[in-house]
Amino acid sequence: MSQLLHLGTSFVPSSSSSALRRNPTSSPAIHISGNKRTTIQAKIREIFMPALSSTMTEGKIVSWVKSEGDKLSKGESVVVVESDKADMDVETFYDGYLAAIMVEEGGVAAVGSAIALLAETEDEIAEARSKANTSPSSSPPSPAAAAAPEKSVGAPEKAAPVKPAATVTVAKMASSAHPASEGGKRIVASPYAKKLAKELNVDLGNVVGSGPMGRIVAKDVEAAAAAGVSVAAEDPKPSPSSAPVKAPASTGIELGTVVPFTTMQGAVSRNMVDSLAVPTFRVGYTISTDALDALYKKIKSKGVTMTALLAKATALALVKHPVVNSSCRDGKSFTYNSSINIAVAVAIDGGLITPVLQDADKVDIYSLSRKWKELVDKARAKQLQPHEYNTGTFTLSNLGMFGVDRFDAILPPGTGAIMAVGASEPTVVGTKDGRIGMKSQMQVNVTADHRVIYGADLASFLQTLAKIIEDPKDLTF
Repeated sequence: MSQLLHLGTSFVPSSSSSALRRNPTSSPAIHISGNKRTTIQAKIREIFMPALSSTMTEGKIVSWVKSEGDKLSKGESVVVVESDKADMDVETFYDGYLAAIMVEEGGVAAVGSAIALLAETEDEIAEARSKANTSPSSSPPSPAAAAAPEKSVGAPEKAAPVKPAATVTVAKMASSAHPASEGGKRIVASPYAKKLAKELNVDLGNVVGSGPMGRIVAKDVEAAAAAGVSVAAEDPKPSPSSAPVKAPASTGIELGTVVPFTTMQGAVSRNMVDSLAVPTFRVGYTISTDALDALYKKIKSKGVTMTALLAKATALALVKHPVVNSSCRDGKSFTYNSSINIAVAVAIDGGLITPVLQDADKVDIYSLSRKWKELVDKARAKQLQPHEYNTGTFTLSNLGMFGVDRFDAILPPGTGAIMAVGASEPTVVGTKDGRIGMKSQMQVNVTADHRVIYGADLASFLQTLAKIIEDPKDLTF
């Protein structure tokens, strides 16, 4: 499940003293008790874009779990927000009614800016919507969302605006069946996605959701419409909406188009630019993998992965070379990290993320493999929590499964080193007795922060790593 966060004061930047502003036009209710006269001011609160990570400056609305007019209870999920690394459910911190949505699905808003209004009572819903109409949206929606018909915040879809709309229930757990269909009995989609599907004549039963737990969101409907997934026309006469759609290219990419960065791609771009400020150097090493390959074949049936074996070997080597596990953040000092947390780069749709195997030197190989599989599943579903991707102290990037024999990796900001792992390949080598033999070998290249780590440090670390991999008996303890 995605991380649940409260919409409240804690998500407003420090420059703002309050996340919730009282509407000055609200009419006060006066209660008299004994000789005391108490004035209770009804409230219209602004729901702000939360800061879901320390590096997040803006967020994208993936889907609204609730519709305008819905009654909300404290702790209830209201909206799914895409941060720079994951999609997260965000909860309300107050009871009330979702009066007006100010940033539609697909829209982007700066951290701390208003994305919706929460009315304390039903009587204030109309007033809140009027306020929303006079308040410009904090930022425009993405081009994909802008291309779709806009949803009017001021005009409710139903005749009775105070009647709660149907609440969409997000599946709690993934199942083997398509999560958005639940065996074909019910379609789990955001309110805006349903509205958009009607307008674009798209059958939601044929749409694969990309939201949390397979939930269908607006971009899924737009993609389905472009691919021609539509409801069978009742009128046999041709119409513009039922006209054949030109089949897209096999790559699914329209050549010549300019595509803006996703939130994740924007975060990756910023990190890569920041990495240019760090003076780095690279050291390569060739390691024989015959013994490691044999061990892997022996314990693979028990669920052990090669990634876990490499992470474990790296962690054990780092125990003996703590400076390679250190980090420099301010350019004036460096930290010997107390934990060895191995981050491993994983390519996902639309970006790159580094799930972290925490305390990899202390966890047994079987538990480490199970944890890795869990992290990969969560990463591809965009359900990783911040501590599962931003606590790495050393990074692995492995392209060996693609047949790449060697490459250099870019150092992630805030870490001391990253190791690029190439494919293990049969190689003709000279033996110690002067004969010619055959060994499986892989090339590893380490990129390190030269402010903290020096050439001799890396050379010594790689020698230790090679000894562990070439005699991997310690990896199974």
